Amino acid sequence: MRSLFIPNRPLQRIIHACAGGFLSLCAGTATISSQQVDSALLIQKIDAAVQARAEDVLSFTDVEHYVVFRGDDETHAAAEMTVTDTYHKGVGKSYTILSESGSAIILKFGLHPLLDNEQEINQPGNVEKSWFVSANYDMKLKQLGTVSLNGRDCYVVDIKAKRKAPNAIDGSIWVDARDGTLAQIDGVATESASALSGAAHMMREYVNVNGYSMARHARAESTSMLFGRTVVVIDYSDYQLQLKGAK
Repeated sequence: MRSLFIPNRPLQRIIHACAGGFLSLCAGTATISSQQVDSALLIQKIDAAVQARAEDVLSFTDVEHYVVFRGDDETHAAAEMTVTDTYHKGVGKSYTILSESGSAIILKFGLHPLLDNEQEINQPGNVEKSWFVSANYDMKLKQLGTVSLNGRDCYVVDIKAKRKAPNAIDGSIWVDARDGTLAQIDGVATESASALSGAAHMMREYVNVNGYSMARHARAESTSMLFGRTVVVIDYSDYQLQLKGAK
């Protein structure tokens, strides 16, 4: 992300773009409230929430289930993998594969390199570039009122990446009206992962765990001239967090 097979590098790059740390399913019908907010203050709150997570979460583990679909079939998985993700502040992430099934080609040249790519993205010095903060994105409040998303009152903020990368998006983020924590992101990658594929459409949904945004569900879709449509879905569960100051 050597047998007699030629590595499926366009597929590998598509899957990398699909999972690079960012995505979700849109949920429910949004309803507008009369609550209003100052855009600059909201952006400050978003930055503060991301910084607090980075400073306060010393480590965590979770279980992640990856599923790859090909073409128009989203019923039968082409490959699946379940892993334990372990994060340590100042070190990054490591993965332990618990189970895998399906296409050996997709596993070898798609999902396995995906984990390697995630480890690289989450290394100190790299991970800060993927944060949804004003240093990385131009942000603009989409509307003054809040919307309801999975039972949370959220503001919708349009974002435009300040740099082009397969894991940077132009789109929107939903942030909790109370504390500015991420609830959802939805957008298109600012750069294609391969000259043979289109830019990935990426979505990720977050859940509040002990006051911090953690990924819950992710989905990404891209199309390659050689390999057609590829969809990657990731579900996250069983979070265990170690927080600064916790006994």
